[in-house]
This record gives sequence, C-alpha cells and structure tokens, in this order.
Amino acid sequence: MAAFTLLETDWAHDARRLSAVRRAVFIDEQGVPEALEWDAYDMHSLHLLAIAADAAPIGCARLLPDGHIGRMAVLPAWRGRGVGQALLAAALRAAQARGYRTVRLSAQTHAAGFYARAGFIIVGEEYEEAGIRHVSMQKTDGDRNR
Repeated sequence: MAAFTLLETDWAHDARRLSAVRRAVFIDEQGVPEALEWDAYDMHSLHLLAIAADAAPIGCARLLPDGHIGRMAVLPAWRGRGVGQALLAAALRAAQARGYRTVRLSAQTHAAGFYARAGFIIVGEEYEEAGIRHVSMQKTDGDRNR
C-alpha cells in the first residue's frame, strides 16, 4: 500500500491544498460548475486532507457542523489504494467524537457501493445534483458493519 498521511485541518489553513484536489476531481474531471463547488460551509467545516509522502495533496473530505460528510475526493492516480477508505473512516471517527449518532451524505450513484461497504444505507430516491446522479445515504450507530 502506498504511503500517505491524513490530517484534520480547516479551510483557513489548507484552502489551497483542499481546493486543488476538489478542483481536479469535481470541476476538471467531473464537470461540476465552479460556482457550485465552493460554498460557505467550507469555512465552518472540519476538513480531512490526505497527503502523499512528498506532502502533495491527494484526497480530501469535509464534515459539516450538522454531521454531513461531503466533498470526498481522491485524485485518479491514488484511487483504489485505500485513501478513500481512510478519509471516510476518519470522517466517521470525527463525527462520533462530536456526538453525531447518525451521519449523512450525498453519494454519487456510482460510489454508493463504496459507502454501503462502510455501513451506509440509501434513503430515498436517486436525484440529480450538479448534473450528476446521487443518492442520499446515512449510517446510524448500531447499524450493521459499524
């Protein structure tokens, strides 16, 4: 497994590195309009940043003040190497430490299986967000695969 490190950070300290990953994945790769990618939640969220051994940013996620996990992204060269799993596990630990019993997220439908393996279940119907199909998912303490 490739070596990488996870950091808990905030937007004020790491906006440049966090936005580099999100721009590469969401805006450049997936075509999300830039105006939809950046929002006021960034300043008020806990951010998780995955960095390679050379300190280059390779993945990120954020935990909103209401317990939602979002903006999970891993650069293409690092996919399938445990970065996403590590980011999700860290986000879940952070949510638990903050007292959230239920954690929610909006998953791109192609990634729903990834979150299901971590114990998330789909709640509701598929919908479109930023031109991409999504499903709402949640995980509650006590659910299977905790």
